[in-house]
Amino acid sequence: MGVRPEALVGLFSRKSKRTLVIGLDGVPHALLVRLAAEGVMPNTARLLLLGHLSKMKVTLPEISAVSWPSFMTGANPGTHGIFGFVDLKPGSYELRFPGFRDLRVPTLWDRLGERGKRSVVINQPSTYPAREIPGVLVSGFVAISLRKAVWPPTALAPLEKMGYEIDIDTARARGDHAYLIGALDSTLERRRSAVDHFWKEPWDLFEVVVTGTDRLHHYLWNALDDASHPHHGAFLDYYRKVDAFVGELAARFARDSGRDEEGEGLFLLSDHGFTGIVQEVRVARWLVENGYLAFEKDPPGSLDDIAPSSKAFVLDPGRVFVHRKGRFPKGSVDDADARAVAAEIKAGLSKLRWEGRPVVERVFERDEIYSGPETPNAADLVVVGHHGFDMKGTIREPQLFGRTNLTGAHTWDDAFFWSLRAAPPDLDITKLAGIVEGSLA
Repeated sequence: MGVRPEALVGLFSRKSKRTLVIGLDGVPHALLVRLAAEGVMPNTARLLLLGHLSKMKVTLPEISAVSWPSFMTGANPGTHGIFGFVDLKPGSYELRFPGFRDLRVPTLWDRLGERGKRSVVINQPSTYPAREIPGVLVSGFVAISLRKAVWPPTALAPLEKMGYEIDIDTARARGDHAYLIGALDSTLERRRSAVDHFWKEPWDLFEVVVTGTDRLHHYLWNALDDASHPHHGAFLDYYRKVDAFVGELAARFARDSGRDEEGEGLFLLSDHGFTGIVQEVRVARWLVENGYLAFEKDPPGSLDDIAPSSKAFVLDPGRVFVHRKGRFPKGSVDDADARAVAAEIKAGLSKLRWEGRPVVERVFERDEIYSGPETPNAADLVVVGHHGFDMKGTIREPQLFGRTNLTGAHTWDDAFFWSLRAAPPDLDITKLAGIVEGSLA
């Protein structure tokens, strides 16, 4: 008995399951709820009513260089091996910048590829320089060259043709806020163009990250609540544009995904929260003032100038390393004494005050927050400030407290995750890869 032609049409036009992940870098749970309720983000508000919004903690330190690898691997830094934007070259005090190839475990895109599934990933931070994935990758910040930010190489030409921009000029944006507003709009439009182009690729997982939200918060957080600020309207307008982008993606996905229920297979997340800065806290200065850190020249040119008598030092944003013998070239602390030194520093920093206000929410010991074979490479302590106190690793500032032209700082406990189904109650960012992979099972 032959097969009816109309049955064949139905078979070959059936859509396969797909998953869409939208990342909004640095968007706090509290701000998302607020702007949705105030009508600034109507598309997002509709999604919030449709599904479940969870407040989420992230891995520490609370920076994109750590959070995004934790998301894309489903592992904590003690396993995936990325602990910050910068680290030290082994056996030296020279800074290095960990890249995508430094990850010690596969990404969710690699694991999906083993199941024959393809991913399109646009503007994912911490994926530079791009390497092969089963599908298409366009790296996000920190990416220096577009040519090295693209896999496969054939994806470069269309990006160049559309004038694709990886990021804004962050150094210029610090002081030139008119440039910032225009550049955020331009970059978002290029992101939209890239989505339009690569949507036509065969894919099972599509991921796109908006990083302009993070930039806006760092440089113009003070414009959010100050109606008299010259860029207050622009702040809200940018969120309206981001919301329109989210709405367009959600509608397109609902039309093309082959899912049975609206919102199924769609996920939104941020990689950390944000808050306004009260004071920047120079942890290195505290170590100097309390006798744990000294330099052979004043001011120091780099960490190479550390004195052998030093018991500890710090790397951004608040990673304190005990200056151990054997681990560091000028190390002075025996392994047997390292725990006691770390305990002293932890106790001292926990008491820190600014104008009577407590500064440090918690000082985490390494083994409290990391697990896995890379844990010995981590800092001994990670300092997390109360909201408003931004931990810094600079060694040149002579004052413990101070301000720069940054107005917003990261938080670790106010990221968000949205999905149609309720997330586990103990949600953290390392669990999201499993949820995304499970949606394609």
